[in-house]
Amino acid sequence: MQNQDMIPTNSFTNGETTIIKTDTDAKNGQDKCPKCGSTDIMLNPNTGKLRCNFCRHEFEPQKLVGAQTDLSSLEGQVILSGATDISSAEDAKNIITLKCSSCGAEVVIDTSNSTQARCHWCRNTLSINQQVPNGSIPDVVLPFGITKEDAKKEIEKFVGKRKFFAHPKFKQEFSTENIMGVYLPYMLIDINSHVSLTGLGEHQTKTYYRNQKAYYDADLYHVEREFDLIAEGLTIESSADKLNHFSFTNTNNVINAIMPFDLENCVKFNSNYLRGYTSEKRDTNVSTLEPIVSKEAKDVARFSANSTLKEYDRGVSWSHEEVDIKGTQWKSAYLPVWLYSYLQVSNNQKVLHYVAVNARTKETMGSVPIYMPKLIGISILIEILGILTMLWIDFDYNWAFLFAGIVYFFFMFFRYRNANARHKYETETKTSISNLRKVDQFVKSEQGLSNSKINGVNNTAIHGSEMSNELINKLIDQNGVASIIKNNIERRNKK
Repeated sequence: MQNQDMIPTNSFTNGETTIIKTDTDAKNGQDKCPKCGSTDIMLNPNTGKLRCNFCRHEFEPQKLVGAQTDLSSLEGQVILSGATDISSAEDAKNIITLKCSSCGAEVVIDTSNSTQARCHWCRNTLSINQQVPNGSIPDVVLPFGITKEDAKKEIEKFVGKRKFFAHPKFKQEFSTENIMGVYLPYMLIDINSHVSLTGLGEHQTKTYYRNQKAYYDADLYHVEREFDLIAEGLTIESSADKLNHFSFTNTNNVINAIMPFDLENCVKFNSNYLRGYTSEKRDTNVSTLEPIVSKEAKDVARFSANSTLKEYDRGVSWSHEEVDIKGTQWKSAYLPVWLYSYLQVSNNQKVLHYVAVNARTKETMGSVPIYMPKLIGISILIEILGILTMLWIDFDYNWAFLFAGIVYFFFMFFRYRNANARHKYETETKTSISNLRKVDQFVKSEQGLSNSKINGVNNTAIHGSEMSNELINKLIDQNGVASIIKNNIERRNKK
């Protein structure tokens, strides 16, 4: 590894920055079949291998070499060369010129659209595999493992379960022939950290009722957890557009929700894997993503500690949380997604709805445009029936029927729009704990507690995806019922 002199001032790790070249043996130009010499090569999604379309010979994928594998000794900031800062210099422009090694012709490739082109004289395929500082060549790629036909079935199944309230125009225009296989850019971050947590935990010992209200007895403990934590492959979108999970104009969160990917099967980048698919270039740098990674790393640490807190069934209230990130390793990757998109235009507003399929696991998530008059009408009908039920049925909780229509509306809204869908990185990131130190010191027994959880419970808090306020604001802006509520609140505030 070659140490660099410049250390980013906003790095959240202690120590120097190291750049690892991952394309040292890569050559731009022709990738030839070792058996017949053909350059007509592309991915076989059934095997994950590159295949010669002429003689049908398949290549074993190349694994990435040079990255640090012993993450317990990871220190400072290690950046693989595909993740280095995007340059605005002349050599980082989209237009790249290659010389065909077969006939000598010069061929121009626009890396904003592709990393491959055919020689216009001899028709051999030319590829860009060496990294250029414009975000077009990542360190690794995860090949497509799901065919288009399989993806079509998953999308049709997903949309088919949401036809009742779907917008009539959407139902008329929906066609899985429009789905595209796309490689989206991500950063994969390995983290070596030391975690220290201090707080209070409660274990419930008894539940009883007084005047139909539940009360609890519990034992209170002073709790400490200290351990070394390795998080491997924390996955962050590196396209600024896709990073906005709560955009008002597109449903990026459903793409985020189809993670995780089987990152252990990533292979060294070769542009032949991209043939037949589209791709997006990375347009963010490490320094831009560091604040997000810092927050998400703390969430991962907090949830990792929960495996040692199972006896505290009323939760834990941490008063002190410290995550010392000793080292990070940044890797740029292309990950495969089958994507259906639909542009909904309503009242001069445009929303781009996605249905996405993880092209490795078949995990599917999407957003289906809702025909709001139908949903609101049926919700009002259910609300009326709920009120009548509340008046005619006599039991202690009949007031719950008062909210039947509202509950139904939001249940269906979330089922169709999936605005709360996201990647649960806090539990789905691969982690390992070592050198665990535990303190569980009894403090006192408590009686007559009215709350079902300890006051200030935060051991399952999530800060990396500031969801609640953004989600509520989005709902307010996207549906008429919530807009009425918002206007009433604003009028009361003015008074």
